[in-house]
Amino acid sequence: MLGTPSAEKEWIQDRLRIRQYATRDEMGRAAAEEAAAALRSKLAMQDHVRIVFAAAPSQNEFLHYLGEAEGIDWKRVTAFHMDEYIGLDPAAPQRFGIFLGTRLFIRVHPGWVHLIDGSADPAKECERYASLLREAPIDIVCLGIGENGHLAFNDPPVADFEDPEMVKIVRLDTKCRQQQVHDGCFARLKDVPEHALTLTIPALLSAKQLFCVVPGASKQHAVREALEGPVSTACPASVLRTHQDCRLYLDRDSSPGG
Repeated sequence: MLGTPSAEKEWIQDRLRIRQYATRDEMGRAAAEEAAAALRSKLAMQDHVRIVFAAAPSQNEFLHYLGEAEGIDWKRVTAFHMDEYIGLDPAAPQRFGIFLGTRLFIRVHPGWVHLIDGSADPAKECERYASLLREAPIDIVCLGIGENGHLAFNDPPVADFEDPEMVKIVRLDTKCRQQQVHDGCFARLKDVPEHALTLTIPALLSAKQLFCVVPGASKQHAVREALEGPVSTACPASVLRTHQDCRLYLDRDSSPGG
């Protein structure tokens, strides 16, 4: 890796540390270098590291550079992902497990990869995946923010900061489904599944460290609401301001002051 780019701006909102970079590429490279450093540090102190990944085009640069990072013993890493559509064909390229497999897992070969099965009975799959998550603490979550402020598939209508579940079935908000078309993942809104499985907000926030990567002008409004609005499920990402160790990476386009 080429080394960590310098941020154009840095500031703190409540507990949340924010860094703005000149370009999307620099943003992704900086986030990857710092996440890689966290992985190396934790692997130096403990036998295994458990990490959850977001799967979305917004994470492309981050995943690319993380896959190039040196000095990470991926055989001691257990990887999860944070959401999956219900009912897509197992071979559909839009499945998030396939997305992460092709962009990261096939390159670094984690010791364990636990994928959400969107073809299984949804209620039973929630129980199975929650059981895996509860086996040990989550060390790191690498996530993004949706155009409607969602974290994973916790859209405003279903987000719950006190959710008793680790994984749940959700009906996707129309704005969330439209984002999948904007991102080029689906050709038409009617092609986007209406239901999904998602890790809940408490499950995501249970991690010791969060690395949140949010590029692009389409995310600027959500970022502004997350940083400047109230901490509320109206913008689920606002809860990141309450986490003890979360870093938010922006480019000029996504930054409220960009």
